[in-house]
Amino acid sequence: MKIIIKAKPGSREDKIEKVDEANYIVYVTAPPIDGKANAAIIKLLAAHFDVSQSLIEIISGHMARVKVVEINN
Repeated sequence: MKIIIKAKPGSREDKIEKVDEANYIVYVTAPPIDGKANAAIIKLLAAHFDVSQSLIEIISGHMARVKVVEINN
């Protein structure tokens, strides 16, 4: 399953807001430095979708706020 997320790094808390079936806003406290925010996003998505972190991959947007993420299950 592919989803589009809008990342909000440096937020006050870690949370996910569902916009619709394929779009989410992901808030993480981690800063967007050295991939820390991406790692936090993957960890949060894994917990939200109840899958292993290794099954989640950022397909595009590694350095952008809008990312395409693939979740394999």
